[in-house]
Amino acid sequence: MARSILGLVGLGATLVFAIPVAMLGFDYLVLQGRTGLGAALLVAAGLMIAIEEYVTTPGDLAGTAVEKTVGTVVKSPDDDEK
Repeated sequence: MARSILGLVGLGATLVFAIPVAMLGFDYLVLQGRTGLGAALLVAAGLMIAIEEYVTTPGDLAGTAVEKTVGTVVKSPDDDEK
């Protein structure tokens, strides 16, 4: 699925926060031997990215509503030919 410019900016902003958390979790898990905290930080970083990717925000709802409305009101040329 293609991303819009704002979608890419949102993903970039999420990665700015998720990557340091993941790096700290990796450091704790592998180098310092603090497995519980390291694993928790890695899971937190993964959840940050997953939530940004899959959770619908109020801004997304408006765009989805417009897409459905336009698709219903305006028929494509293929629909008229049948």
